[in-house]
Amino acid sequence: MGLVWWHWVVLGIALVLLELAVPTFFLVWFGAGAIVVGAVLALYPQLSFAWQVLLWIACAVAFIGLWFKVFKPNLHKTRIGMSKGTVIGEIGLVTREIRPYEKGAVRFQKPLLGDDVWESIADEEIKVGERVKVLDVEGNWLKVGRT
Repeated sequence: MGLVWWHWVVLGIALVLLELAVPTFFLVWFGAGAIVVGAVLALYPQLSFAWQVLLWIACAVAFIGLWFKVFKPNLHKTRIGMSKGTVIGEIGLVTREIRPYEKGAVRFQKPLLGDDVWESIADEEIKVGERVKVLDVEGNWLKVGRT
């Protein structure tokens, strides 16, 4: 006796529930693939075990690809070294005065590289409340200038 449709559904539900214990958000796609295989197997019960496994792998890979393509399209841009170009030109508000050779702080409306307040440096004195534009990323600081 081979696997029947409800075996795949139970496996899928178990994998989705196991995702609650494993914080990677990865097993859920294998669980969803198993549920799809269970639904296909309910419609086509003569499907061989080899085709069931291939369909499961194909569905899981498709779900993972769809997740990164549709819901996480800019995930690769959150790395500091890779996202420098996306940060340059952003506008922020000075929250701690910036002087030449002294760090200040700038708050941005949306988080940049995972944070909305950044230590910043500038070539000129910039008072609290002034708007600034990001000119460069220098290590853990942003180099800013007046807008």
